[in-house]
Amino acid sequence: MPVEIEMRARFSQEAHDQLISRLERDSEDLGRDDKHIYFYVLPDQLLKVTDNIATNTAKITLKTSKIGQSTAFPETEISIAREDVEAAVRVFNALGFRETMHEAYNQRRNFRLRGVEIAVKWSEAWGHHAEFEVLLGDDPSPTAVQVAQDRINSVARELGVPLMSEEELAEFTAAFEAAQQAAAPSSQAASAT
Repeated sequence: MPVEIEMRARFSQEAHDQLISRLERDSEDLGRDDKHIYFYVLPDQLLKVTDNIATNTAKITLKTSKIGQSTAFPETEISIAREDVEAAVRVFNALGFRETMHEAYNQRRNFRLRGVEIAVKWSEAWGHHAEFEVLLGDDPSPTAVQVAQDRINSVARELGVPLMSEEELAEFTAAFEAAQQAAAPSSQAASAT
């Protein structure tokens, strides 16, 4: 199973604009990649149905780790037709995952610099943020994982972007999940009226 090494950063609109300008000048611009995502936050996994608006594609992704638990995300992806996104969501909801589902729209633009893919994003939950990623093959060695982490750290430092620690990511995602759970009863009551 391929493993994605992923680190994140959150920042202001001003820092976002500066990062975009720097990446436009110094990196390969991979283009817009806006997405509508249905994600299911499971105890030790993340299941997503992604409608990629920019590329007119869709997929189901299972990451066997959660944000804040590790920088290494073993993942399995299945391409589906965009017209099957709603059916996939209905299936996962019917399987009992409805209570764990969150929906998000991500504005996203992708770049590549020194072998690191950088997705500069905005979403309601995260605000302005970026993901720094290196995709490794199946079952990478600990050395390969460390080399990828070091490369991401080096590129982020070069760009002046402070990456979030695993503790900061765990705290942020826990606060988000708690807010979503607190809002769920009121949204269910509103939909019943």
